[in-house]
Amino acid sequence: MPVNVGTIDRALRAIVGLVLIALVFVGPQTPWGWVGLVPLLTAVVGFCPAYTLFGVRSCPVKK
Repeated sequence: MPVNVGTIDRALRAIVGLVLIALVFVGPQTPWGWVGLVPLLTAVVGFCPAYTLFGVRSCPVKK
């Protein structure tokens, strides 16, 4: 899989993912917090399928 998520984007995704997962244990405690796994997983892998669909890249292109 090619990497299409840049460093800053990955960091923001990881933070958002962890915050959403934390809401499962602290706060409203609804299962919707598990949606945070999606941005966390895309941050770890460095690939976002939605970016591929829309033709977006937030990382520099390798030459």
